[in-house]
Amino acid sequence: MGFLLVLKAEIVRGLIIMRRYWFATITGLLISYGFLMLVILAFVSNQAALAQWSESIFDKVVGFLVGMLAMGLVGMFSQGLQGMARTGELEQVCMSPHGLVTNFLARSLVAAVMSILTYTILLSLLAASLKGKIHLDPLATALVLALTYTNLIGFGFMVGGLVLVFKQTGQIAMIIRLVLLIIAIGSEEVAKLPAWFRAIAHCVPITDAAISLKYVLIKGQHIDGQFSSILVQPSFYYLILNAAVWTLIGIACFRYLENWSRDRGTLGAY
Repeated sequence: MGFLLVLKAEIVRGLIIMRRYWFATITGLLISYGFLMLVILAFVSNQAALAQWSESIFDKVVGFLVGMLAMGLVGMFSQGLQGMARTGELEQVCMSPHGLVTNFLARSLVAAVMSILTYTILLSLLAASLKGKIHLDPLATALVLALTYTNLIGFGFMVGGLVLVFKQTGQIAMIIRLVLLIIAIGSEEVAKLPAWFRAIAHCVPITDAAISLKYVLIKGQHIDGQFSSILVQPSFYYLILNAAVWTLIGIACFRYLENWSRDRGTLGAY
């Protein structure tokens, strides 16, 4: 019940901000759409090239979107916690009877839902602009994005725990976020790697999320012209396993490091 109360408060806060700053919300969406179209057009200069290189180009674009989702969620824990510690807000949130984990779970869920809605609109606009190049299956896309959120939230909690203890981790957190972005963009190359390296790549929280989303959006869940649902693809089950493992590891690390910081009285120190 505590989580639901905090979640309701976060949803109301998010809706108030969106309504109050509606112009910024709309222009941000249009700018993102324009930027993605420029990224696509930067690779090609005519329709013939677009037809020849479409799959490779859209692999990069979808990977970029997944990477930006990862950067946003992980950044909410790294830069978000740093900013709260700097202004004193972190100590106030810690005094909440619901606890720091519950508050951040609610915040991250609302942020993820807003991001998923934004990306769904962007992908719909891209699908309409590039007919036949992007296959939008709302149900499969939402399922993969929800698992991606669950996967990344655990990783974000682990990074957030390090921020609670070491505070000034902005540069390291940014490097981690950039690495996740690069892996998401180049995830289609995983199948070409040696077996031992593929095993390591599948442990990274963003790899199978990007592979699964690219399979849904770019291949249209087809292999050699035959429909093959994402539900029977190995990457989908790697994603489920990753989501369970990273969530458990991330929340356990966050609780341990939060208690460690509380015991030493350095939780709000910056």
